[in-house]
Amino acid sequence: MARMFGTDGVRGVAGTELTIELAMKLGQAGAYVLTKERAYQPTIIVGCDTRISGGMLANALMAGICSVGANAVYMGVMPTPAIAYLVRKHKVEAGVVISASHNPMEFNGIKFFNGDGYKLSDELEDEIEALIKNGMRDVAMPIGSGIGNISYRFDAREEYVFFMKKTMPLDLSGLKIVVDCAEGASHYTAVETLKGLGANLVAIHTNPDGTNINANCGSTHMDELRARVVYEKANIGLAFDGDADRMLAVDETGEVVDGDQIMAIIGNYMKEHGKLKKDTIVGTVMSNLGFTLMGKERGIHIEQTKVGDRYVLENMRENGYNIGGEQSGHIIFLDENTTGDGLLSALHLLEVMVETKEPLSQLAQIMEVLPQALVNAKVPNHKKEHFMDYPEIAQAVQKLEQKFAGEGRVLIRPSGTEPLVRVMIEGKNQSEINQDAKELADLIMRNML
Repeated sequence: MARMFGTDGVRGVAGTELTIELAMKLGQAGAYVLTKERAYQPTIIVGCDTRISGGMLANALMAGICSVGANAVYMGVMPTPAIAYLVRKHKVEAGVVISASHNPMEFNGIKFFNGDGYKLSDELEDEIEALIKNGMRDVAMPIGSGIGNISYRFDAREEYVFFMKKTMPLDLSGLKIVVDCAEGASHYTAVETLKGLGANLVAIHTNPDGTNINANCGSTHMDELRARVVYEKANIGLAFDGDADRMLAVDETGEVVDGDQIMAIIGNYMKEHGKLKKDTIVGTVMSNLGFTLMGKERGIHIEQTKVGDRYVLENMRENGYNIGGEQSGHIIFLDENTTGDGLLSALHLLEVMVETKEPLSQLAQIMEVLPQALVNAKVPNHKKEHFMDYPEIAQAVQKLEQKFAGEGRVLIRPSGTEPLVRVMIEGKNQSEINQDAKELADLIMRNML
């Protein structure tokens, strides 16, 4: 049976895969595992993105939390990194975010943070899953005054805005910025922070209605932002995803600046100012080869982990690094927050622009982005880990690896959050790698559906 937790919590279509029953059980088991050592009544804070299913799942989750004797504080719509920060600020026992990040609106997810603001280890997730599967056997449920209470706080987003402005006290008065909030959790916090720092701000997709999150907007659909930046003659465009833990940028000419380029720009600036710990940036196996070449040229070591911010973070904490992330724009600045933070990433990037007085198009030339083709093969969720068990697929992969050896690379991996196998090929000729990636993805779907 497939593991319940993926690379970013438990995720699925709300109502069928991620049901209210499962949400309640996750609340029960999660609260029990994260607070069982406490001799007092613990507190867990809960936030969500703007999906219509967020309230439904939050109430089920909080019922589960209270049933094992913990208190729940519902904070409403909040960016994922805001919950990670508020857990630490208020010294509560845990935090939960109900979000499916960049996924379409019908999906939702539940992810936990421990009392230090970090996502859970595999071991803790496995303990939660085991409790759910055995029906909470041997767990005594409290009664009377032992049952937890639900309270509501909708002003905590101001604390996160204040934290952002205090952490990065920039003067943005000379910059015109277009920000795309993806009809998601950043629609208030990003706008208030950037305006508060003096930016001339053009904000788009800031009217969430519960069904329009990530719909042709945000960091996964950037065409509108690219056009708007050019039309407005803006200095930069910023695109967040639904829960605002990732950010991609657009330069003044309308070109996308991805997570690898953003980390290269900021990491090099940090190194020049003596702030890049151990002269290292942590990336993943999906990082562009040009990122590694940039590092060699500038004396920056590029560490590589498995795909998933949790693996980036584990490496950073284990080795004492302070910046790491993914090409998708999920970047962690460990000196300031404990998880990927799109707004914090944006402020770091804006700091480089302000201090160097260079346009983003010029800064982005720090690395050459080598051609990549990424094609998703949609497959049944329970089969996605086993694509190499199919002889025809295994032979095709081996053939491509031989073809691109020395002049590129081939990476095929199951998605941690969606029913997909991702095919990535890197090489010199864009049209050739596009064709090869499409043919392999088609082959995977034909064999596995």
